[in-house]
Amino acid sequence: MAGRRAPDVETPRPAPDAWLQSLLSLSWLELPWLLPAPSPPSAAAPGRRHNGATHRFLYFSGSDLWPQWAFAHGGVLWSSRGLDSEGFVLKLLASGGVYRYRSGALNDLEVIGRQYSLAALPGWRFKRGAVDLVVFAGLDLHHFRLLPNDPQSRLNGRHVGLRAGFELWYEPSVGTMLAADGSASSIGAGEYARVAYGWRLFDRFYIGPEAQIYRTDPYVHARFGAHITAFRFADREWSAALGYASDNDRRSGTYLRLSVLARR
Repeated sequence: MAGRRAPDVETPRPAPDAWLQSLLSLSWLELPWLLPAPSPPSAAAPGRRHNGATHRFLYFSGSDLWPQWAFAHGGVLWSSRGLDSEGFVLKLLASGGVYRYRSGALNDLEVIGRQYSLAALPGWRFKRGAVDLVVFAGLDLHHFRLLPNDPQSRLNGRHVGLRAGFELWYEPSVGTMLAADGSASSIGAGEYARVAYGWRLFDRFYIGPEAQIYRTDPYVHARFGAHITAFRFADREWSAALGYASDNDRRSGTYLRLSVLARR
């Protein structure tokens, strides 16, 4: 942590229930970011999902809950030649949420932050047999609001940068899958990597282990759990994950992730 403030400097302290108050104080325009809505999905079993139709739009939304944060995001992926064909793609992504951490610059005072981001990411889909790979890069916009203001945080305020990432889906056999995705930003915020393996059950969904890491400099969060992926219901594909997470502030707890996507 950065150097601490002198003990005689008075620092504003949030009320004991400031975490809950911050969550409840969101305006009606901000509330959708905290509703169940999905991590940007890795390209998924193309042949199983659309019954032969040519779909060019993939709509997705999702939420991620942990004792120290609540985040959600949504967006759309457009594929010029169809979601199951190689070619140009464009991903539009919006996300936001509330989180908390302790600041060394404020004598370990708890800081509550809100984070919002928008990204426009052109890219290309590559298909080689059972491998589906999407790579993308583009504009990345972030806005952070901290209460109280943390003098050691370089992220407070608005930022413009570049983001690059990838999404991989691979079926080693008829009944198994391997998914991986990751993203990094020149802003140094909202970076992540994930890998998951699964076995297909009842020809309805995949289930298996996953590992993931998040990073917003200097914060690092790692998790390991189990996932259910591509469960089809009501013309949607649903996914969920549950497991254990810890961070470099020595906090730990159970995480829950929910997501849904639709092809059009």
